Amino acid sequence: MKLASLKHGRDGSLIIVSRDLTQATNAADIAPTLQAALDEWDVLAPQLAARYELLNAGQVESFAFNQEACESPLPRAYAWMDGSAYLNHVELVRKARGAEVPESFYSDPLMYQGGSDTFIGPRDAIIASDEAYGIDMEAEITVITDDVPMGVSAEDALSHIKLIMLVNDVSLRGLIPNELRKGFGFVQGKASSAFSPVAVTPDELGSVWDNGTIDLPLLVDYNGKPFGKANAKTDMTFHMGELVAHAARTRDLCAGAIIGSGTVSNKFEGGEGKKIEDGGVGYSCIAEIRMIEKIQTGEFITPFMRFGDTVGIEMKDADGKSIFGRIENAVEKYDGPEA
Repeated sequence: MKLASLKHGRDGSLIIVSRDLTQATNAADIAPTLQAALDEWDVLAPQLAARYELLNAGQVESFAFNQEACESPLPRAYAWMDGSAYLNHVELVRKARGAEVPESFYSDPLMYQGGSDTFIGPRDAIIASDEAYGIDMEAEITVITDDVPMGVSAEDALSHIKLIMLVNDVSLRGLIPNELRKGFGFVQGKASSAFSPVAVTPDELGSVWDNGTIDLPLLVDYNGKPFGKANAKTDMTFHMGELVAHAARTRDLCAGAIIGSGTVSNKFEGGEGKKIEDGGVGYSCIAEIRMIEKIQTGEFITPFMRFGDTVGIEMKDADGKSIFGRIENAVEKYDGPEA
């Protein structure tokens, strides 16, 4: 089943989207919003799934699906927690500054709780006041849960994953170091994230949904050129069930909690990554290529995003068809609140 939220009010208007992402039908009579559906998932999901089948069979009134009219599937959420499941990314960041990765990182996931009150839409602009903030994309996979009990096991946590999305977890790299030095996490270093137009149930992915990960490349293009195609399963240290269980270790998670994988990152022949044009799988964020440049040359070469730059994020099935729709965000200058 594939679900999306059209731009409408604060929480969007829930629609059901066809498997090929060409048609959609209204779901308001079942649940007005995606959060409402998640609040009563056991009751409402079968009704949504039945209409999804009718939509794919052309047996229900429908309209052309327009990804640009979408909010993120949850325009705001009760919780947004982002992990770091790909330790290659962490290793590169540490190596670039001459530091070792603590052994505990390989058994105890990194995770932070981000702002979840103002996600941007999949085709909305990333707004920033200053290019010196170090504007960066981070392409990741994410999951949405139902109510998760405190202390759930990683295996049982997989059954609480109800929907899967992609995300552009926008980071302001120039602001993060000073925040981290305070020893209390970061707030300003994370701008509003953009999620894929469509949220997908795990069964829709078939065999490529493999024990809490997706065995497909995550495609990233930057200013119209291929930038990354790292496989989301390869080099994943913690699967999504483990990340959900980590988030729920000391508290219940509310239905509608979003958990992220962290930047998808692959090694190249056992070592540092390579650009696509050099035969590698590229990168899911600019920071990673900068870390490799620092390791190899002693200098950062690639700049962070500038006003007017555009990033695209997508995942395609074996037939080359988009699964979640396309995230496409351009960077725009923010001149302050309107008077």
